[in-house]
Amino acid sequence: MSDLLQRLRDRGWRLTAQRRVIAEVLDGEHVHYTAEEVHARAVERLPEISRASVYNTLGELVALGEVVEVTTDGRAKRYDPNVHQEHQHLVCSGCGMIRDVRTEGDLMAALPFGERFGFAVDEVTVTYYGRCPGCAAAS
Repeated sequence: MSDLLQRLRDRGWRLTAQRRVIAEVLDGEHVHYTAEEVHARAVERLPEISRASVYNTLGELVALGEVVEVTTDGRAKRYDPNVHQEHQHLVCSGCGMIRDVRTEGDLMAALPFGERFGFAVDEVTVTYYGRCPGCAAAS
């Protein structure tokens, strides 16, 4: 059983066949699928699942805080179920693949107080860009 599926069960979220399949598709480390990719994988498991069911369920999962939307460089939104572990993202500038990375140190401390311009900073998000091994080899 996936971690996401268990978290949803623990919350008492009604797990229809469609919701269960979507949660199963989102299971795993480094999962950052677009809604279309979630739909394509869900159809393999449940052929009658509609795009509307996928989009609606993803919206509900985001609203519940069980999945976050990740957008990089104007590409399609991707959905990340890894919401309970602090992490940043490493993005391939070639193919768009995203990997979760755990950084060391205090990211807030990296922003000097004088560079905060009076902001009360609530959150720090760092995105690293580079080329994955496949794209680097193709260059």
